[in-house]
Amino acid sequence: MSRKRKREGKANQAMLPVMRPDAAGIDIGATEIFVAVPADRAVENVRSFPTFTQDLYALADWLAECGVKTVAMESTGVYWIPLFQILEERGLEVCLVNARHVKNVPGRRTDVSDCQWLQFLHSVGLLRASYRPEQEVGAVRSRLRHRESLVQMAATHVHHMQKALDQMNLQLHHVISDITGQTGIAIVEAMLAGERDPRVLARRRQERIHASEEVIAKSLVGDYRPEHLFTLRRLA
Repeated sequence: MSRKRKREGKANQAMLPVMRPDAAGIDIGATEIFVAVPADRAVENVRSFPTFTQDLYALADWLAECGVKTVAMESTGVYWIPLFQILEERGLEVCLVNARHVKNVPGRRTDVSDCQWLQFLHSVGLLRASYRPEQEVGAVRSRLRHRESLVQMAATHVHHMQKALDQMNLQLHHVISDITGQTGIAIVEAMLAGERDPRVLARRRQERIHASEEVIAKSLVGDYRPEHLFTLRRLA
């Protein structure tokens, strides 16, 4: 970028009207948070805070002392959530912005830190807040995401059980639809307890299973290897 364009960029920033004089910018990290308030609100208008809860409250207190009413922060991972909730409880307007959107705003000087840049953009109204659902909706979404994660982990878990059975040439999971159902778990538990007679194992079949005891018994004839039984024991 030429010196002329740099000078033009600085001039354009200076000419932008301040729409939010009480705005602050916050750069959030895993262990440290940097905060910038308007230059006329504090002798040292950029401060850093650790991310311990008591320090987040100290950060909120400092913003109140500086007369800040609205803050802008990037939605970085999940690190923003505790501070977001504390600031909202204090009655501050929190503008949660997408990091990609911030980077696409032209004119940033290299000597300006992230929190100062956020403070400037927010004060002149150049940031667009991301959608943040109501607390009740957010709680439901969090539970649904957790459930989806558990379902995915369960599917991987079952796949590892099937792999252990395949390596012993036990075809149980090919003749019953779900090895984590009553029949599958009952047979696997008996197998891990030391039972090797396929006919005895097949008698644990539930009535609702379509496969006959004879077919299940045939599927349980294999090479019961200790290493694969060990893996199965860890999974069952």
